[in-house]
Amino acid sequence: MRHYEAVIIYDVSIEPQAIQASLDRSLALIDEVDGKAGALDRWGRRPFAYEVKHKTEGYYVIVSFTGEPSTVAELDRTLRIADEVLRHKIIRIPDAVVAAA
Repeated sequence: MRHYEAVIIYDVSIEPQAIQASLDRSLALIDEVDGKAGALDRWGRRPFAYEVKHKTEGYYVIVSFTGEPSTVAELDRTLRIADEVLRHKIIRIPDAVVAAA
């Protein structure tokens, strides 16, 4: 299994319960598709350097997880179609970094 991190930026105009529900769905999806959710880091509301979809700030969440490429593909697909997600980025953590940690 490979190690990944996903940065998810939510729209701040939606309710916190909707953000939590979307985050719970994403974590459940990782577990369903042969992955294992790890640490969850909530950065909270942060201003953007430039407007994104006519918004000036977003709610940032960083999710660490392990999984296969199929896990990443399915998570990417669901985050892309979620209305409450403004942007997301999934990166693979290099093996050397994981071994050093």
